Amino acid sequence: MSTKELAEKPGGLPSEPPEEELDEVEASKAPLLEHLIELRQRLIYSLIGFVAAFLVSFYFANPIFNFLLLPYKWALGDASKLHLIYTAPQEFFFTQLKIGMFGGLFLAFPLIAIQIYKFVAPGLYKHERAAFRPYLIATPLLFLAGAALVFFFILPVALKFFASFQQTGGEGRATIDLLPKVSEYLSLVMTLILAFGVAFQLPVVLTLLGRVGIISSEQLKKGRRYAIVAVVVIAAIFTPPDPFSQIGLALPMVGLYELAIWLVRMSEQKRAQAEEAG
Repeated sequence: MSTKELAEKPGGLPSEPPEEELDEVEASKAPLLEHLIELRQRLIYSLIGFVAAFLVSFYFANPIFNFLLLPYKWALGDASKLHLIYTAPQEFFFTQLKIGMFGGLFLAFPLIAIQIYKFVAPGLYKHERAAFRPYLIATPLLFLAGAALVFFFILPVALKFFASFQQTGGEGRATIDLLPKVSEYLSLVMTLILAFGVAFQLPVVLTLLGRVGIISSEQLKKGRRYAIVAVVVIAAIFTPPDPFSQIGLALPMVGLYELAIWLVRMSEQKRAQAEEAG
C-alpha cells in the first residue's frame, strides 16, 4: 500500500508533509555505501555496549543469581530451605554465562534501541520522529512492568504451587524434596521474564499499526473475541503448566489489548482534529 493510499484512508498517514520536512529528508539522502558505513558503526557501538554489559553481568553473576532466587525464597517462606543443586561440573559456569548474556542484553537494550533510532531517524519526517520517540520510552518501561509482574507475583505463586507437591517421609511414605537445578531455575526465570516482557509490548505494536493505518480501533473491537482466544493460547504455551501463571499472563494481556484500542482511538481522533483544522 502506497503512502498516498494510506493518506486517503480514515486512519492513514498525513497526506502532505510540510515543505521544510521534505527538504530535510532530501538533504539527509546519502549514497548506499555511506548508509552501510553508518550501519556498521551503529552495530559496532551496539556490540561494544553489549560486551561491556555482559562482562559486568558475568562479574556479578553470583549476586544476580541470588537476587533472582528471592521469589523462590518467598515461596518457601524459610531461607534455610533454599537449596539448589547442579549435577554436571560445568553446569553452574554455563549458568553464569547465561546470566551474563541475559543481563548484558537487558542492560544494553537502551543503547541498542538508540542506535537503531539514530540509523533510521534521518529517513523520517520530523513529525514521524516525534511520533516514534514515545515508543522508545514505552518499550523498556512496559518490559520492566512485565518483568516486575513475573518477579513479584507470578514466580512466587507458581513456585509455591510446585513446592506444595513435596512429601515428608514416614511409615510407608518416601521423602520427596524439591531440589531445583541452577540451570533449570534460571531457564524458568528467563523464559517467564522474556514471555511477559514481550507480551507487554502489545500496546506498542498495535498502536504503531494503528498510526500507519494498517488497523483501526473498530477492527480491534471486532477482533476482541479472537484476541482473547489467542491470549489464552499464548499464556498456555509460554508459562508453566499451572493456572496461576497462565491467568497471570492472560489477564494483563487482555487489559493491554483494551489499552491499545483506547490508544488507537485517541490517535484517530487527534488525526481527525488535525485534518479538520488544516
